[in-house]
Amino acid sequence: MARLFGTDGVRGLANAELTPELAMSIAASAARVLAAHDHSHRPVAVVGRDPRASGEMLEAAVVAGLASAGADVRRLGVLPTPAVAYLVGALGADLGVMISASHNPMPDNGIKLFAAGGHKLPDGIEDEIEAGLNAGGVRPTGAEVGRVTDVEDALSRYVQHLLAATPHSLAGVRVVVDCANGAASVAAPEVYRKAGAEVIAIHAEPDGININDDCGSTHMGRVSAAVREHNADLGIAHDGDADRCLAVDASGELVDGDQIMAVLALAMAESGELTDETLVATVMSNLGLHLAMREHGVTIRTTGVGDRYVLEELRAGGFALGGEQSGHVVLPAHATTGDGLLTALRLMSRMASTGKSLADLAGVMRRLPQVLINVRVADKAAVAGSDAVRQAVDAVEAELGDEGRVLLRPSGTEQLVRVMVEAAAQEVAQAAADRLAGVVSTAS
Repeated sequence: MARLFGTDGVRGLANAELTPELAMSIAASAARVLAAHDHSHRPVAVVGRDPRASGEMLEAAVVAGLASAGADVRRLGVLPTPAVAYLVGALGADLGVMISASHNPMPDNGIKLFAAGGHKLPDGIEDEIEAGLNAGGVRPTGAEVGRVTDVEDALSRYVQHLLAATPHSLAGVRVVVDCANGAASVAAPEVYRKAGAEVIAIHAEPDGININDDCGSTHMGRVSAAVREHNADLGIAHDGDADRCLAVDASGELVDGDQIMAVLALAMAESGELTDETLVATVMSNLGLHLAMREHGVTIRTTGVGDRYVLEELRAGGFALGGEQSGHVVLPAHATTGDGLLTALRLMSRMASTGKSLADLAGVMRRLPQVLINVRVADKAAVAGSDAVRQAVDAVEAELGDEGRVLLRPSGTEQLVRVMVEAAAQEVAQAAADRLAGVVSTAS
């Protein structure tokens, strides 16, 4: 049977795959596992959600599950995922639960769990929780049943935390923020204004149905058009739970996660914040990022795809900055997970402190054309061991030299091999990717 927990919690179609019964069972099991690991006190859990309609139902189930297993619950309401992670630590909780499916369409939902301090749960604890889903035993009764309260100042606590992590006033910066009708709809405009920026908020009226609906970081055309319309200095786009941030410059051109990391890395190197002059990125980050960082004396530590692996490398090496091309950026001195609002504040702070436009700052990195082809195969293991594939990859890499690269990555869940090629010119990347895809398709 497939593992319940994926790389980012449990996700599925709400009320079909992710049912209230399953949500309640996950929450109750999590509380029991926590209690078994620490008998010194009754577990305390904080629970937040994004504004999608099914979140109301699933929040009720999660709260009931936690309390039924003897955990006290602090309800946070609608908040970004990084706010929940922060408040786990700030409120001294043992567990954090975020109910969100991030950038997924509205019908989906998910449950993401955080350990004490706001860190992701280790795989071993997730396995214990999954193993205990159907556990019987005696439930607490009377005074041992968990109590439920609301944290009225949850948003203000998070906003103050973000402002404290912003090194420079944003006065003079005019920004359009696309809130994706999601969890950032109140928090993002408020904190950007309090930091000094002039803010035009779009898609900041969630109704439970419109989250991620042709808006936010997966539909950058909206914020790009709004920046030009309002003559803004930049645009910021968040996803449904606001753990990501993508940007556009004053002309509406995309500034992706790699470019944002390049800007932040050089700013942090200048201020002495960039530990060991090292940035952590995944194998999918553009070669242009590697070339730009090499030119400025910054080392890149490369991980597998997924924020989990970025976080592991950041913690293992004590590094200060890491992230993904998707705009999921982590600053461990201020956050235990990706925080789109924090990322945007730091990016705008760099603009304000230098007086430079976002286009000028992002220009430190040239994004090389990147072509990705998904090749369906009969046996991805056969492709991995194929001499013909290896020889074809070696030949393309030799042709590209230092101005290109090849990445072949088997899918973790399907008989699929992802062929990615970067090169100095789009037509070169496309031709090489097509050639390799043909070899891959016949190798299995």
